[in-house]
Order: sequence, then C-alpha cells, then structure tokens
Amino acid sequence: MSEPEIPDRGDATYRVALPTFEGPLDLLLHLVQKHELSIADLPVSFVTEKYLEYLSLMRVLQIDIASEYLVMAATLVHLKSKTLLPPDPKQDAEEGIDGEETDPREELVRRLLEYQKYKDAAEKLGSRAVAGRDVFGRPAGAAPIAADAPLADLGVFKLLEAFQSVLKKAKVEVQHEVTADRITITERIHELCDAMRNKPKIEFSELFEGLVSRFDYVITFLALLEMTRLRMTRVFQSEAYAPLHIELTVTDDTSMAEAKQRLPQG
Repeated sequence: MSEPEIPDRGDATYRVALPTFEGPLDLLLHLVQKHELSIADLPVSFVTEKYLEYLSLMRVLQIDIASEYLVMAATLVHLKSKTLLPPDPKQDAEEGIDGEETDPREELVRRLLEYQKYKDAAEKLGSRAVAGRDVFGRPAGAAPIAADAPLADLGVFKLLEAFQSVLKKAKVEVQHEVTADRITITERIHELCDAMRNKPKIEFSELFEGLVSRFDYVITFLALLEMTRLRMTRVFQSEAYAPLHIELTVTDDTSMAEAKQRLPQG
C-alpha cells in the first residue's frame, strides 16, 4: 500500500474529539460490521489491511492518532505474521504449550466480543431513554401528521469512509502548491456557515464542489469535523447506503454568533 501524500496545513495537528470516536476496538467492531465478518473467525489479514487504511487516512488529514490506535496496529500486524507463518515447535515449548495448537487471535477475539457485548448493552439502555422522551400520546380526534423518514446519525468512521471516497473520485492537484494564502480551519468554518445559511441541508459531496487542491479538501473535512463536534452541524443519512447529508443546526443570528465564539482562535 503506497503512502499517501500528507499536505502541510500550516497549523497545529487536529484532534478528533467526537463522542463516537471511542478507540481501536470500536474501529475493529465497525470493520467487522461493515464487511459482515465473523468475530469468532476473524480474518486477521483482511482486517489488518483495512485498519491500516484508516490510520493512513488519518495521517493524510494530520489527525492526532492516539497511542492505543498504534498499539492495536502493531498487535494486528503481529497476529497477521503469526497466522501466515507455520507453528514454531521450539517457541511453543519455551512458552509451555504441550503440542496444542493455539489460535493467536484468541485474546483479540475475546476482547472484541466483550467490547461488543457492553456496547450493545449501552446502546439498548440509551435507546430506552430516547424512546421514553420522544413518545407522546396523540390527542383524540387529531389528524395524523406526516413525518419525514427516520434519519440515522453517523459516526466519525462513516465520515472518514465518505471522505476517502470523495478523494478517490476527485481530480485534485498533487503538485507543489503555494502555501502563503492557505486558510485555517476556523476561517473555513466561517465560509461554510455563510454558504449554508441559504441552504442549511446539503449532500456531503456538495461541500467539496469547486475545490481544486488536496489541501482544500482536507481543510474542508476538518472544518466539518469541528463543526460537528461543536453541534453546529448534524450528519445523517435516510437509510443504509444512502448519500450522507449535512444539516446546519445553528441558523438564527444569535445561535450562530454563540457557536462562532466557541471556535478555535487562529
């Protein structure tokens, strides 16, 4: 896998701080669910390749990668090497294994199953509170109200996948660029807010229309992440495999001004 070009953004490394960005086990579980894999029979080579693709994309974005992600990457590469190589009887004897063939994936599978169990339990408990809050009795004789289709909120992993897809389709400039006039994340957020005031709900791909350089793509995506973290935007899709949509949640002047005050300086 070739190393992607890392653009120089000219400012500090960005740290993703979205609630859904929970750690390497969350990323592994996302990969398992997305590709419909069996945790009990985890294909280590395939998962390792996809996991490293995510880390590579984070480096392109200059997102600060927490150390536990790198530890998991090293663990996966180690497991991949052990599954590809024949068993070493000498090493097994040193580790006290009496002729039994052990599965090097066993500990990782155990951790992943345990993480899935607790995550599913947390989601079920959380959905009960939301259901109780959102269910209201309809007054007698009231006419039925037409409602929009349910919208599923998305995690940061889905955003990373969508951005990776946009980059692959885009014809961006990769040659040397003049950096003097590059904007900051905060400046790009102001531009996006102004552009979306007239159209508060757009498709994800529309954010990148008219952009020509890889830097423009990266700074726009990082601005979206920051806006989502500050609850200035909501990312959703109507159903599985449907296009991603971005909705501006601060539309009046007062809330917009308050949101902009929370933006990083510079």
